[in-house]
Amino acid sequence: MTTQTLFRPSAPARSRGARWISNATTALIGLIGVAAFLYPFFLPGFQQRGELAAHADDALLIFAALIVLSLTVIFAELESGSVGGASSKTVAVLGVLTAINATLRLVDVGTAALNLGGVSPIFFLVILCGYVYGGRFGFLLGALTMAVGAILTGGVGPWLPYQMFGVGWVGLTAGWLPSSRLRGPRRLKARGQLTLEIAVLAAFGFTWGLLYGAILNLYFWPYAVGSAGYWAPGMSWHQVLVQYTLFYATTSLWWDLVRAVGNAALILLFGAAVLKVLRRFQRRFSFETI
Repeated sequence: MTTQTLFRPSAPARSRGARWISNATTALIGLIGVAAFLYPFFLPGFQQRGELAAHADDALLIFAALIVLSLTVIFAELESGSVGGASSKTVAVLGVLTAINATLRLVDVGTAALNLGGVSPIFFLVILCGYVYGGRFGFLLGALTMAVGAILTGGVGPWLPYQMFGVGWVGLTAGWLPSSRLRGPRRLKARGQLTLEIAVLAAFGFTWGLLYGAILNLYFWPYAVGSAGYWAPGMSWHQVLVQYTLFYATTSLWWDLVRAVGNAALILLFGAAVLKVLRRFQRRFSFETI
């Protein structure tokens, strides 16, 4: 036995170590995301320079950190499953679904041009895939969809990493829904159970249609200058809540409500069929949830 072989970690040890890295990196991404949205509220001497200047100085750094950490999660998952194993198949599926969903962002350009509100088809796959394949998969699909889609649609700007966090969190929390993943060969057979699933997912999509917009506004709201509905340094938290509620109700609510209805409608119309396909594909290729 050579020295190299003697000190090489066993496959289970490498798998556990890689999965720990994946979990820790995912948690770090979440902390960075929350801090990126909220730090202007806590920064001493923060200067409001107008919403067009929002995060102009730090967006590139946040984007680079998010991409590097997302790739770290992907490589850790590959290592945890041993390349050629279950996790490599998961990553391959992630790549294909990212390409499909990023292409659907072209629809966003049309809906914006027609003033159809915030309706977008990208949330549909992010929610269903996060629900079936796991929250980490859903986060990566959402974040990478926005990154690739921005390149396709010319939507690259300081807002991009915040969109990546927002859509990523949609997929992440979809994986937290109860009974969100089938384990082993079991499948939902009862029509009633599947109907309940679709109803829950539709409500989830509706809620996130509103919540996504409310979160994304925080990307620029602290920088904006105005009177009613705008933030100013030194406000109490009660004043912040009142001002933001006024701002959201008068600027974003209609736009986000259209998105919420669109999410729910897509899930109600196509959710059952797509869930069956996603689960059949998972069983056929025996890849892991992440």
